Amino acid sequence: MTNVSETPGVLPEFFKGIALFTPGGDMVYCLDSSKQIHWHSQLCLVLQELLKLPEPPHFLVPGYTATIDRWFCTREKTVKTVAELYPAVRRYQPLLNVLFNTPDVHWQTAHWQEEACNPIIIETYRSRFSELWNSHDLLIRLDERWEQEIKSQFTITEPHEDIGTEEHQGYILRLFVSGNNASTKHTLKVLHQLLETDLQQPYTLKVIDICKYPELAENNQISATPTLVRVWPKPAKRIVGELTDLTRVLQIITSN
Repeated sequence: MTNVSETPGVLPEFFKGIALFTPGGDMVYCLDSSKQIHWHSQLCLVLQELLKLPEPPHFLVPGYTATIDRWFCTREKTVKTVAELYPAVRRYQPLLNVLFNTPDVHWQTAHWQEEACNPIIIETYRSRFSELWNSHDLLIRLDERWEQEIKSQFTITEPHEDIGTEEHQGYILRLFVSGNNASTKHTLKVLHQLLETDLQQPYTLKVIDICKYPELAENNQISATPTLVRVWPKPAKRIVGELTDLTRVLQIITSN
């Protein structure tokens, strides 16, 4: 790999680190000493810009990432490090140890989400995201320059309403989308028509643009867009991908 972004020589003592790989072997990563700024979705935005992708490749997050957390445990009076990666990127462990300066760390293997990480499903994205399957010798660290470029394109602000405080009346739904594009508008139109015509129950639908609110995508484990989540009634249910089979969408929303 070729490092095309200047990497500072001194790493913070305590930090959160995230690395995102592509099937072709490119990599973007970040270190966050505050543990509150960087998210997987921001790395997806960097890949989108670098490789001129049609949208951020959020579908990579469940299977092509590695995370590390180093902190000081006050109870044990010692430094703790927890590192985790997915099977598809285990071969990059030596590289990760160099980048995060953790030569003695054992990286645990994370349990992948079968629905999102199935190789057959990942392969369906190749036609739209072909550049991800090519090697560009990229090794990029998300630094201040990238952060400013991302902020200039996407305004990341807090939602006007706390999505965790809905009243439990009727159905509570969240639709996670990526940008206000033609595909998103079509999905909204179809979904609204379905809910108004066929649901026949009170409902609340909140649309969340993960480009604006990457932390919400992270917290809700959103791996692809669109994703429709039934928050209430419990148990929660989700539909990942295009909402073309409206009969199935309605069945999942209304199922016990």
